[in-house]
Amino acid sequence: MGSDSGLEVGPAINTNKQGDLEGNFELKDLTGSHNGSRCSSSTFDPEFEEAHSDEEEKSPSFLRSRRASASTLQSSMLYTPDEEKSVIRKFDRRLVLFVALLYMLSFLDRSNIGNARIAGLSEDLHLSSLQYEWLLRAFYITYILFEWMTLLWKVFPPHIYLSVCVASWGLIASMQSVAFSFISLFILRAALGIGEAAFVGIPFFMSFFYQSDELAFRTGLFISAAPLATSFASSLAWVITKIGNHVPIADWRLLFLVEGFPSVFVAVFVFLYIPDNPETARYLTRREQKVAKLRLRKETAGREAGKGGLKWSEIRETLIDPKSFLTAAMFFCSNVAFSSLPVFLPTIIKEMGYSALTSQALSAPPYLAAFFTVLSTAYYSDRYRTRSAFVIFHAFLASFGYAMMAIAGSVEASAKWRYIGVYPAAMGFFSVVTIVITWTINNQDSDSKKATGVAMLNYIGQLGPLVGVHLYPDSDQPYYVKGMAICACFMATVAVLALALRWILDIKNRRMAAEDSKADGEDEGLVVQNGTDRGRRQFMFML
Repeated sequence: MGSDSGLEVGPAINTNKQGDLEGNFELKDLTGSHNGSRCSSSTFDPEFEEAHSDEEEKSPSFLRSRRASASTLQSSMLYTPDEEKSVIRKFDRRLVLFVALLYMLSFLDRSNIGNARIAGLSEDLHLSSLQYEWLLRAFYITYILFEWMTLLWKVFPPHIYLSVCVASWGLIASMQSVAFSFISLFILRAALGIGEAAFVGIPFFMSFFYQSDELAFRTGLFISAAPLATSFASSLAWVITKIGNHVPIADWRLLFLVEGFPSVFVAVFVFLYIPDNPETARYLTRREQKVAKLRLRKETAGREAGKGGLKWSEIRETLIDPKSFLTAAMFFCSNVAFSSLPVFLPTIIKEMGYSALTSQALSAPPYLAAFFTVLSTAYYSDRYRTRSAFVIFHAFLASFGYAMMAIAGSVEASAKWRYIGVYPAAMGFFSVVTIVITWTINNQDSDSKKATGVAMLNYIGQLGPLVGVHLYPDSDQPYYVKGMAICACFMATVAVLALALRWILDIKNRRMAAEDSKADGEDEGLVVQNGTDRGRRQFMFML
């Protein structure tokens, strides 16, 4: 790398007794004088060197890699691939799986009202179909109004902020078990929306620990907790309904209590366990903490992920960015289907002619299929470093599933055909939601922009459930053809929007590459004193 690029790294790397990584690096022009010594070949990552020597001329990001910041260059040589893999594995096991558990609890608490309805909620509280829709709407109204709390991930320490959120929604969800009227339950549902509003910032929080081409799979692990929670909720509801026949408490009250209170208990572990950034992860050694920080410099341009406050200029820039509105529009369309089917599916299956207990049990398998589909989709999206192709495919898959249910209902086909249609619908919209969230984060180049992008995504996208809760009125029983057809159209629209965004981002990438090619010769032989600005020039939009 020395003679080929005309750059030298100095001084040499120091490793202290504890194995900490130290060193103060600057890039020097080898054609001039130099005071520092070269790094020995043992400090270089062989895979890094081989990849660059063999493929850099063919890579579309070659021009940007040549303009990499000093911090980026030093990061590639301060740790081995095995050390990096060890850090990633620890974050996967200790962080991602834990926040996936939290999301499972939150999704369980927001969507179990569908199971409570067929367990006797409507009868005991004398709820009409319209009142039930307002209970669903109450959650999403406050959920949307308080999406700005995503920005608070950059204001308060995450372990404190998240533990308060988890404890609050767990307590409120449990209190639904003592609701005595429509008004009392309406207030609790609205409060639950506030408690869960900040949790949508979790994918942004995970960007403090993962690179952009690692984020989809981890977001997939996180989002896949939703279908897992839905299938678990159906199975648990079936068990609780059976137990409720032998205890002096209504089935739906027992359901809210059993599924809500565990979040209060888990909040304690959130406070003790969740790190604020890579350097505060207690399960990493001191060396691993530095490796975790250094490996992110390629994308943070020397800024430390998860640290620092909000930058209002970047917030304003994101608020008028067209691509922020395109991803938000995709999220809106996806959420029409994503939010409505889980809360109505038990009722829909019951209207197919099955008993309440059987409909609870039959609600689980489609979401188990969605769970595995989300994981595989996210894995391959990261592997091939593309988002649009997977969004388009799964949007059409979900559209096909809804169309199948609509057509089967319109011709009054056998219930099994409508039930089969649930599978592609669930697998499709859960996968789309996962990739759209990740795509939003990938295409912002700073923490402030990412936080604002996620907030915009949810402010606009979460309006979708307000539409979704109207799609399955009692008057459309037993086939709900109109609701299924509308969801099919919305999911097809997602595919069209994803294609449009890919086209726009491709144009932007080509334009930036052309600008860098033009300016590249002007920077030859210059000493890089501060890599921040150059580091940001590495940024390319993910298609």
